[in-house]
Amino acid sequence: MVDHSYADLSLAALYDSLNPWGPGDDFYLDLVMAAGSVLDVGCGTGRLLRGARAEGHGGRLTGLEPAAAMLVQARRAEPAVEWVLGDLRTRRWDTDGFDLVVMTGHAFQELLGDEELRAALTAVRCALSATGRFVFETRNPAARAWEGWTPDRVRHVTGPDGCAVRVWHEVEGPPSGERVTFTETYEGGAWPQPQVCRSTLRFLAPDALAGFLGGAGLEVVEQYGDWARGPLSPGSPEIITVARRSRRA
Repeated sequence: MVDHSYADLSLAALYDSLNPWGPGDDFYLDLVMAAGSVLDVGCGTGRLLRGARAEGHGGRLTGLEPAAAMLVQARRAEPAVEWVLGDLRTRRWDTDGFDLVVMTGHAFQELLGDEELRAALTAVRCALSATGRFVFETRNPAARAWEGWTPDRVRHVTGPDGCAVRVWHEVEGPPSGERVTFTETYEGGAWPQPQVCRSTLRFLAPDALAGFLGGAGLEVVEQYGDWARGPLSPGSPEIITVARRSRRA
């Protein structure tokens, strides 16, 4: 199911303001610029591929996104990219495979069920070329990032209409195993009352990630703990994974 914050046009229009370009975007842009063909899974507003095209990438750039409202933003900003409405479970790629498949913005954590995750990873493997790489990041569960998602941490942004909007998060109780459920509240703008979106994310440890990847015929090539390619440690904020087709598959 697509989160309400991604399916609503008025909320999708705030995405880039709430998530300004940062070190993670630079990390992925370098990879995209070095690849001839790229599939961005859960591309959102298409910021990464738009940035690559603006930097002169002349190859195949494909953005896959299940939320139509997000693709509206992408298509308006850059029509010279292949924007596809759907997800890995509903689309097959009749190509020789992509040199690079990415999942950015912690989109990987929205794959909540074991079967959903296995199906998505199998689809990624099928979308890769023989030498292609799959790169994605998840928040390190050991860093417990959700403990900072509290209502007192309010963000202020200005919407496309010039109206001020307040945004905050609140976790619903303790984590349920690997899953954390929280709300994201938008207040202000043109809404007569606050807009509340409820989401759940899955936090997988490195060993569990490797297990799911291996089961789908993928293997870890490298893992980093931050966007500067620092080593993965228990205190690292991220688990940034580079994987490829398993040589044993």
